[in-house]
Amino acid sequence: MPDWKQLSEALSSTLHLTTAPIGITFSDQAPAGVDAFDAPMAAPAEDGRTGRVPAGCAFWTHAAERTFTTVAEDHGNCSVGSFTHGLKTAEEVAGNGDVAALVGSGWAPDTLLSVLPSVSGGPSNVTYGPLRDTPVDPDVVLIRLNAKQLMVLSDASPGLAIEGKPQCHIIPMARESQLVAASVGCMLSRVRTGMPSTEMTAVIPGPRLAEVVGALEETSRIDSVVASYAATDAERF
Repeated sequence: MPDWKQLSEALSSTLHLTTAPIGITFSDQAPAGVDAFDAPMAAPAEDGRTGRVPAGCAFWTHAAERTFTTVAEDHGNCSVGSFTHGLKTAEEVAGNGDVAALVGSGWAPDTLLSVLPSVSGGPSNVTYGPLRDTPVDPDVVLIRLNAKQLMVLSDASPGLAIEGKPQCHIIPMARESQLVAASVGCMLSRVRTGMPSTEMTAVIPGPRLAEVVGALEETSRIDSVVASYAATDAERF
């Protein structure tokens, strides 16, 4: 098992992250010894949707503090997130009120569910938590970062994909295609999670994390050389 604590510390220190990286793992069974997320289920919406948080992306905030596992029902209030995480099929969520609201507002096309990636295999559990403490090898590592940090990650990850809405679809991009991807965020997720306007998210496939961290360290070293040159050169003005 890789040294996830060391990789988490290296990722945080190299990018100067202010929020700890989190690990996200999809599985058929809950990992042994990991507690279930225990917030109460919300009152059902008119279409019957409910869940323990407004959307799956809200688990990211809780995961910065502790490790827990979830089941499909916990994610059920957000139809789009349930689909991208492989917890529900497009047919199961297409008629839900939240999908209708997104399409009806013009925020999303009526073909939304046919073009989004989703996690394969129909997982029964999704486990979240601080990467430094992960009890399992994570499928995806998620970080919250600003524009400068994304600049460094982009330089270190040729081919990095920068995506738009919905924010959660970068999760299956990383898991299924082993891509490093970033999202500028989406209004749905920003409101539900309270994510600041200065932040965005990025994901790194778990199996590629050591490779990406190594590239980040080299990119950061080069940037330091360039920054020193630029500062010295600017003294002439």
